[in-house]
Amino acid sequence: MALPAFIPVSGEDSRPLTEPATKRRHEISTMPVRIHLPSATALALALSACGPTTGAPASGEELYDACENCHGSDGAGNPDIEAPQIAGLPQWYIEAQLHKFRSGARGAHPDDAPGMRMRPLSMSMPNDESVTAVARYVSRLPRQGNHEPKVAGGSATRGSGYYAPCVTCHGASGQGNPALNAPPLAGSPDWYLTAQLRKFIDGVRGGDAAADPTGAQMRAMAVTLPNDQAIKDVVAHIMTFEP
Repeated sequence: MALPAFIPVSGEDSRPLTEPATKRRHEISTMPVRIHLPSATALALALSACGPTTGAPASGEELYDACENCHGSDGAGNPDIEAPQIAGLPQWYIEAQLHKFRSGARGAHPDDAPGMRMRPLSMSMPNDESVTAVARYVSRLPRQGNHEPKVAGGSATRGSGYYAPCVTCHGASGQGNPALNAPPLAGSPDWYLTAQLRKFIDGVRGGDAAADPTGAQMRAMAVTLPNDQAIKDVVAHIMTFEP
């Protein structure tokens, strides 16, 4: 499974996931989530920050300036605008996701507002060397755990059973496996894992096997979760892992 803002929800929802995704999301949210797309001015500033400069190429730290508004200077993210923690993720995974955003394999679906916000910023990087530089910088930021819970109603005990098939790729403690293109899950916030599982199930991520084969592989696993309660349960289990 490859994953790396939902407001707290309560109660158990055992309805099948064949019910329209839009209806499910509206019913389980207790309050609307604000989606902030960059203004033309903000985007222009971000693009210029990532653009080519005279002299030496921009360092990863300099390139990251354009990312701070959403992900924070420490890479810890901001759930209020659905910006996940990226600090400490493996360099290979960050590079892979940036290239997916740049190619449109990720962040091009109309139901993925945070992804659509991320895509133009990734495309502003002038070349592959810039992608590598910023990925290296982010991977060296200290990874943080113990995020404030945002999703309620999950059972870690039940979730351990749902997580069993995930062990093959992500490991028993969510440490990931680069040989299988499986990122670490430990240390990721619950709202982000929940959101990404729903995106995989709905085909927002991994819906095009030709463009995103690893995403399609993840989607095939995600759709085995029988209902929304199962999503909350498996995420609750992942939250027991040490980052």
